[in-house]
Amino acid sequence: MPVLAGAEPFAHTGSTEAGVLLCHGFTGTPASMRPWGAHLAEAGYTVRGPRLPGHGTTWQEMNRTNWTDWYGCVRAELLELFDTCASVFVCGQSMGGTLTLKLAQEFGDRIAGLVLVNPSVTTLRWDARLLPVLGRVLPSVPGVAGDIKKPGAVELAYTRVPVRAAASLSRLWSLVRADLGKVTQPLLLLHSVVDHVVEPVNARIVAEGVRSDPLIDVELTDSYHVATLDNDAPLIFDRSVDFFRSIAHTGQVDPR
Repeated sequence: MPVLAGAEPFAHTGSTEAGVLLCHGFTGTPASMRPWGAHLAEAGYTVRGPRLPGHGTTWQEMNRTNWTDWYGCVRAELLELFDTCASVFVCGQSMGGTLTLKLAQEFGDRIAGLVLVNPSVTTLRWDARLLPVLGRVLPSVPGVAGDIKKPGAVELAYTRVPVRAAASLSRLWSLVRADLGKVTQPLLLLHSVVDHVVEPVNARIVAEGVRSDPLIDVELTDSYHVATLDNDAPLIFDRSVDFFRSIAHTGQVDPR
């Protein structure tokens, strides 16, 4: 299946001291993480930004994938980074944050630290419980892409949500929520005050459920859901580099 222009994965080989895995969101593409990846590459990090299976092609293809496919993709990238870098950090936005938490639960302190941007672990939508049934009869619904406050900024993502894939995401949410207590890595949690896709309760569930030490909680006041392409993107990029450097230099994070 041809990949949409701009949806390609990206990679940069920098220092062997530290590598960063960037995980994009549901129905999105690596394009939403590419500016962040470029910033990290400029700072000297080895960077990987994979394209999740079923993403960046057609929503119909995505409906033929599930959470184990997406997780298998980021897991394989993480294992490669473990082989090449002394310290590895994982970052995720939206469902990329869900996958990041799942990696943290599996690999423990092999991961040096986590950065989550508007991570999703649930939804308050009443019809979400119907997804397993709807997926059998309704292929797709209107999309959730493009929730960006910054004028002119555009997200490369599907205009439709594949329902069977969405049902699989809900199953991943349940698994990740059940094991949040296994997440102990230093965590930088950035979440938008106004988000029209992922409700604020998601960040609260994560913050209250993990056992990260420390946990740095940052509100994004000038961005909507796709914050890595929004007004607060420079803040996200700078805070993540400060976070990584603090861990590398001191073994623990300066929470200022």
